[in-house]
Amino acid sequence: MITQEHHNVPQGLAADAHGRAIPAHVAIIMDGNGRWAQARRQPRKEGHRAGTGNVRRVIQHLAKSGVKHVTLFAFSTENWERPQEEVSFLMELVREVIRSEVAELHRQNVRVRHLGTLDRLAREFRHEIEEAVGLTVRNTGMTLNVAFNYGGRDEIVRAVRRILADGVPEEDVDEALFRRYLYCPELPDPDLVIRTGGEFRISNFLLWQSAYSEFYSTPTHWPDFGPEDVDRALEAYARRQRRFGKIE
Repeated sequence: MITQEHHNVPQGLAADAHGRAIPAHVAIIMDGNGRWAQARRQPRKEGHRAGTGNVRRVIQHLAKSGVKHVTLFAFSTENWERPQEEVSFLMELVREVIRSEVAELHRQNVRVRHLGTLDRLAREFRHEIEEAVGLTVRNTGMTLNVAFNYGGRDEIVRAVRRILADGVPEEDVDEALFRRYLYCPELPDPDLVIRTGGEFRISNFLLWQSAYSEFYSTPTHWPDFGPEDVDRALEAYARRQRRFGKIE
């Protein structure tokens, strides 16, 4: 158990009832679905299905813990290079989740947002994403950002192109202006990036936004990553001393 006297929460950061720092924004690289299935001698698609089924309990526990923003890395721009059968299955699986979960998220006052682009997606799929975003746009509880057809480098390149297209003078370009050209400029940078499945790569995820994020890797595969694992990640975060390049 981590007690209050072990922590000195910087001014402006949220804390729980025990004085532990709570990340406002948690981003998750949901890795290990395929290996989870292989370990059980099941097809990879069963791992993806189990991983998708795990999203609700993790989001609910993060919300109970006081986290305000969650970003899930659901499908990267590089994932298109996977076998077509797997890509098609993932597309249909996400559509099933939208149909089955968005209404309940709306009832729980969760705002759903999409990070990435809608190109390459079928027209009906694009419409379903837009409807989910529109339905929940006025909700004031947790914000759930789904990074789908998303790549960090792609986001940066697209931002640069829009800056050039707008004819912004060179002397006006700074970090604050650049942020305004990202997908969700008002979204706070992730305080904590969690990667399941035992890897330590950032995998082209929120490259600009995670410059000073704390990174947490766990060997637990995503389908098995439950509330106790969430608590361990949050406790590890609470032990960190975030200096943002400064000396204290």
